[in-house]
Parts: sequence; C-alpha cells; structure tokens
Amino acid sequence: MKKQHKMKSLRAMKNSSSNPVKIPLLGVVLLLCLSCQPLWGQGSGHEFEKIQLSSTFYAEGAGIGDINGDGRPDVVAGPYWYEGPDFADKHAFYEPRMFDPRNYSDNFIAGVDDVNGDGSNDILVVGFPGEAAYWYENPGESNGYWERHLIHESVDNESPQFYDLDGDGSLELVFHTGGRLGYAARDAEDPTRPWSFTAVSGRHDWGKFTHGLGIGDIDGDGHEDILKKEGWWENPGTDQMDSRWRYHEAAFAGPGGAQMYAFDVDGDGLNDVITSLDAHGWGLAWHRQHREGDEIRFEQRLVMGSSLSDSPYGVRFSQPHALELADMDQDGVKDVISGKRFWAHGPQGGFEPNAPAVVYWFNLQRGDPGSAGFVPYLVDDDSGLGVQIAAGDLTGNGYPDIVTSNKKGTFVFLNHPP
Repeated sequence: MKKQHKMKSLRAMKNSSSNPVKIPLLGVVLLLCLSCQPLWGQGSGHEFEKIQLSSTFYAEGAGIGDINGDGRPDVVAGPYWYEGPDFADKHAFYEPRMFDPRNYSDNFIAGVDDVNGDGSNDILVVGFPGEAAYWYENPGESNGYWERHLIHESVDNESPQFYDLDGDGSLELVFHTGGRLGYAARDAEDPTRPWSFTAVSGRHDWGKFTHGLGIGDIDGDGHEDILKKEGWWENPGTDQMDSRWRYHEAAFAGPGGAQMYAFDVDGDGLNDVITSLDAHGWGLAWHRQHREGDEIRFEQRLVMGSSLSDSPYGVRFSQPHALELADMDQDGVKDVISGKRFWAHGPQGGFEPNAPAVVYWFNLQRGDPGSAGFVPYLVDDDSGLGVQIAAGDLTGNGYPDIVTSNKKGTFVFLNHPP
C-alpha cells in the first residue's frame, strides 16, 4: 500500500501523552519571525511516496545497489533483496528469520559491493554488535540461498561502516574490535578468505555497544580520517595506512550517537563534523571547524536538542540512532537524514519509546560566512529507523530516495521534487 506525505516544516510540541502537535507552515514562519529566527527556508515543495516493503522485523539497516545487473537500483534489507524499480518482487538470499520487536535482530548493517570481482554485486551484512560480519556471494541467475563468507568474527561499535577508505574502488569495513579501532580489507588473491584487520589505534576500553563512528577528511589533506565521539584519527596516507594513526581529541558527543560525517557545512572551506549526540537520548549537532594556528578546533552548533528551546526550528525527537547525508533537493550541498529509532530497547526502554516513529530530512541552508541552519522537514511519522539509513536515487529522477528497516518493517520513501 502506498501513501504520500506532503513535507512540512513544523514546530513539534509534546503534550502529556507525547503526541506531537503539528503547526502549519505559515505558523512556523510566523513563529520564526517572532522569535527572530533566520528565515533560511519556507517550505521545500517535495513530496515523499511511502512504500512499505515488509511489516516484519528482520533487520535494523538497509542497503541500495544493483543486485540483478539490470542497471536499476534494488533494495536490500534483512534476508531479502527487492527488485527495483517497483520493489514488488523479493528474493531471499539467506533463510528468513522473523524477530520479536521487543528484542533484537541479527542483522544491523547492510552493504552492496562486488567482493569477488565477478561482475555481480554481492551483499554484505554486519550482525548484532560484537558478533560476526559476512558477505553473501551473488550466484547470478541461480536460485536458492547464497553462499556465505566470513568478513570478521567480531565487529564492535553500533555504527560500523562499509566504506572505500583507501580509494581503491573496493569497500573496507571500518569498526573497532578488542578495543582497537581500524579497518578490515579483503584478500585480493582470495576474497573468500576472512578479511584482514588493521588497527590504527592503541587499545581502549571500548565495548561492543559503543556508539558513534564515521569517516571523513578533517584536515583537508585528501585522505579519509576516522571519527569517533571523543575525537579523530589522522590518516597518514595510502602508503602508511597500516601504521598507527595520530589521534586528535575532540568532544563531539558524550554518550555517542550514530554515523558521523565530515562535511563543510558553512562553506568556509573547512570540513565540519555532523553527528547525533546520544543514540538513546537527545541531540543532533554540527561542530564548526576553526583553526588556531596549526591546531584544529571545533565549536558545537545544535540542530536539535533535548528541549524546544534548544531546537532552533522547534523540532525534536529522541533516539536518533542513524544518520545519513544526501543532497535531497539537489542544490549542491548535502542535507541530513535522521529520525527516531523505534523501540530501540523495546517498548519500555530509552526516552519516549512509543512516541511517533518519525523520519526527517534537514535542509542545509548556508547563511553568512561561518553560519548555517538545518531546516527540518517531516518525511513520515509512522515508520522510524533502525541503526542505518540508505539514501540513493531509486527512480532515476536525480533525487535521492530513502530506505529504512527496523522493528516496524522495511520502508522506501520516493522523493518527488516540486
């Protein structure tokens, strides 16, 4: 069943039953004027078409990629891949297992890549934090479940990422294990072998449920650094990636949130850091980079806090456990996609577990040099997200669409521009 949502910039206020009060766009504009907020955005005009692929809890993440080689993106979530462009046909690549939404699944992060170089995209899956990650070998037109190969036996952190860290065109897996931060890379001679882990840090007291991890070029040297909630590790360059990376302390988040990104938010030529602050609490922020001599410093700018007074556009939601960047309106700068992780710790756990399971995109609007705002637009209020969001153009119209998978099921949101 499909339904459309007109995206609204709104001021969401919580009443005693935690139900949001939605104020029309004109009311938001008036409120912003009265509170002297800068009018960076007054309505996007986009619409999202909601397609629910499944109402069963299979996974907390999803991926996008061309699985059947027809040149059109498909969706991967849990044990299934769904054929684009209408996603009506689904195929199980491992034996499906349904999970109780009051508990957890064994599928947290998904990726798509041609691991063995045979010309067909395979599917990569990270399981429950601390457990193994695998890749499933695409058999082509053959039926049945796909052959499974071990990536790494123990993947810690709740936001590990498949990412081309060294720029060679193949995805690595960035995570920490045994208290050491690093990445795992496939064996080029035999990709069916477990991937080799390279530590870039010394040993820390990080556990398997540590929150907050990202990749991006902080210092502008063209190499991708690794970010965590307490700082960043400087990539020494392609020829030295197997050495110890230099650590730089920076207080990006206390408890830690979700995926982290380095992106020039305010257009000053320096990459800033975007992160949620507490995956099971409140907060979304960007940290403006500035230089003091040779030192890189960051200043936090809240996008959304724990109260309406800390949220410049009057929108707040708890448990922002996934984050993605994509240029949703094709204006040349990336926007933020986030939302509420539904029942992260079941119906009784965390902040407001039964509040509306929202998905938002935050439209980046640059102001004067050094300033910027993220204007929130509601995508949906009855779906939410898990620990990973996928964004990509599924329809060929040039605009990124959104895919989420969580305890409410699997959802596609098609982005229809004005």
